[in-house]
Amino acid sequence: MTTVVWFKRDLRVDDHPPLHHAVASGRDVLPLYVIEPAYWQLPDTSERQWAFVRESLVELDHRLRERGSALIVRVGRVTDVLSELRSRFDVDTVLAHQETGNDWTFQRDRDVLAWCRDQSVTFREWRPYGVVRRLPDRDLWDREWQRIMRAEPVPAPSSIPALPDGLDTNWPGEPTLADRRSCPGRQPGGDRAARKLLDTFLERRCVGYQHNISSPNTATHGSSRLSPHLAHGTISLRRVYQAAKMAGADRRALPRKQRSLTSFRSRLHWHCHFIQKLEDEPELEFRAIHREMEHLKSGPNDPERLERWREGQTGWPLVDASMRALHATGWINFRMRAMLMAVANYHLWLHWREPALHLARQFTDFEPGIHYPQAQMQSGLTGINALRIYNPVLQSQKLDADGRFIRQWIPELTDVPCEWIHQPWLMSADQQARFGVGTYPQPICDHEEASRTARRAVREFRRQHVSEAETNRVLDRHGSRKGPPQKRPKPPRENAGDDQMTLF
Repeated sequence: MTTVVWFKRDLRVDDHPPLHHAVASGRDVLPLYVIEPAYWQLPDTSERQWAFVRESLVELDHRLRERGSALIVRVGRVTDVLSELRSRFDVDTVLAHQETGNDWTFQRDRDVLAWCRDQSVTFREWRPYGVVRRLPDRDLWDREWQRIMRAEPVPAPSSIPALPDGLDTNWPGEPTLADRRSCPGRQPGGDRAARKLLDTFLERRCVGYQHNISSPNTATHGSSRLSPHLAHGTISLRRVYQAAKMAGADRRALPRKQRSLTSFRSRLHWHCHFIQKLEDEPELEFRAIHREMEHLKSGPNDPERLERWREGQTGWPLVDASMRALHATGWINFRMRAMLMAVANYHLWLHWREPALHLARQFTDFEPGIHYPQAQMQSGLTGINALRIYNPVLQSQKLDADGRFIRQWIPELTDVPCEWIHQPWLMSADQQARFGVGTYPQPICDHEEASRTARRAVREFRRQHVSEAETNRVLDRHGSRKGPPQKRPKPPRENAGDDQMTLF
């Protein structure tokens, strides 16, 4: 009898309970990854994500071969692949991690479970991190998260049974991708890159983490940069948490480093807090968390505004630099992600769904459970959070005071002096010609007037259409249970606080 270990967003051998359990059982083991063509046609998937996954699969195969096995890669529907393997190798057990993904993967997992039941095949799943399936009460979540994070990680198996003779392990080809935008600065995949990032972060890069993550100039180096590896599972979140805790507890560590690592561990907690929202309510991929807020905007999006936002042509330098950097690298820091989403939804008054899908495709570290709830949070659709209407000029002056980030990503503004770099439209025509502004566009609208109009519209909609019953439902189901209890939102204010858009 044979056990299939089905890899999904868990592309590693260390701290991998399904693989550990399969090997410990003493049975034949088939490590399997399925390239699913329909998945890579979804509007929140992209070439940069696939490239990261492909590199991670190559390293996963190498790790398995070091232990006497290899990765079986197939193309097609998972149930069809399992049927073929069952017919040839008497498969009676499938082991995997749970996945809190988009609706497509949720339905795929249900199909696999139904297939296993029909075929009398045992199907067992493990939690990949601190997200609890079928959580009966949100009040219980934090205690369960702490228990999972403190549990002993499962070591990588020292050896794995060899694959049966005649089993083809050749690479089957590439999926057809719906989004093929190039990403020359994308982070590499694989567990080696993940371990190196963790080591350098804990050794020195973590110092000042809680401050460095806000500015796009310091976040590239000062963030852990582990987010794509956590999203695709090339490293265990539990390993990361425990390593950070150990490094912070080291008596030789300076207090500044200890504070930084405490802040980092809190972000790992927020990571799972947001994914738990989508786990508890999968419909959040498509509709507002606060159901009554779904009707805040009606009618189609303005296509010109949407396109200019997508291509980094809004005329607001920090907004455009952030979008262009994201296109080229697949990553941007949390504050800029929040600003991009907020500008789309407040200043440009776009419905949240299309901007959210565009950003999802650009993120190498796309994590549905973080992305969709956060996209809505930055769009004012939770009903329980104060509005965060970012002023693109004030953010630029605060986070990129000398314009270094802007000039890096907007070559049209390379020669513009610091006094004008945040508002080049205020220069005279002669000044714009002298400094070579050229084709850089004028602002798409007056950002101050747009923010005032959006604030009034949201306030009026809440007054007329938002009920206390629905707000309480959102609080009960999704509200944070740490710190002071959440109440109804305060009146909207400019640049209210920080967010946890991507956390790393």
